[in-house]
Amino acid sequence: MNAQLETMKHAYLPHVTAADAVTWSGLVLALLGGTTDVLAGLGSRWGWWHFTVGFTILQVGAITGIAAAAVSLVGGIAIRREHHPSLTVVAAVGIVLGLVTAGIPWSWMRTAERMPNINDITTDMTNPPQFGRLMPLRQSVDAPTSYGGARVATDQRASYPDIRPIILPVTPSTAFSTALKDAKDRGWRIVDADASKGIIEAVATTFWFGFKDDVVVRIKRAPGGSRVDMRSVSRVGTGDIGTNAERIRSYLASLAKTSIVDNNYTSFASGY
Repeated sequence: MNAQLETMKHAYLPHVTAADAVTWSGLVLALLGGTTDVLAGLGSRWGWWHFTVGFTILQVGAITGIAAAAVSLVGGIAIRREHHPSLTVVAAVGIVLGLVTAGIPWSWMRTAERMPNINDITTDMTNPPQFGRLMPLRQSVDAPTSYGGARVATDQRASYPDIRPIILPVTPSTAFSTALKDAKDRGWRIVDADASKGIIEAVATTFWFGFKDDVVVRIKRAPGGSRVDMRSVSRVGTGDIGTNAERIRSYLASLAKTSIVDNNYTSFASGY
């Protein structure tokens, strides 16, 4: 009976080789590294740990990703020698996922090296839009409450020469309504919206780590329509990896596109 059971076990259970084990181990490591990367940021966003702890966890995830790619590569070579083509996909997924997991923090680091060490970006460096209702929130965190002056302006001009105010071909009231709607559509928390002053203050939260950045939009009448200035400032750190500049760039481009479309539609409709 025991001999029969042993024979059946060998007949129905697949033979797992060392190459198989290494290949699957690489994939498991890659999944662990990817999960670690994701939780590094989301845990900070959800308040499980401080963002500096999240950065450390992110580094652990990167190391795990490198190890996963290496183990998966070894496993992939081994299974080819043992003629196990069915596991080639497992090895390939482990390599790719491991490299992606390691590449995310590496990309951040490379970007941080290229970007200026500033996190207060504005379209008007001579007279930047000022915070009002947001000021108490900024005073409660470790962040400057005033603009950094000439040094910050010089660094911004050198790194983000395209960050400039825009002129919208609409009235200030129309520009204000469009700007407020766009801010709400982006999920920003509106702290103040004063149409009479043309001021919108809001808090933008980054998706992954949940960093809070303060935003102020200023709209004034100007030749040709309305001038829109904007300022976006981080609450922590000294750099932002280009996040604030990209926020301004994206927001103003959206306003310009929407206002031009609306203005063209109004002009067309008025002809009838």
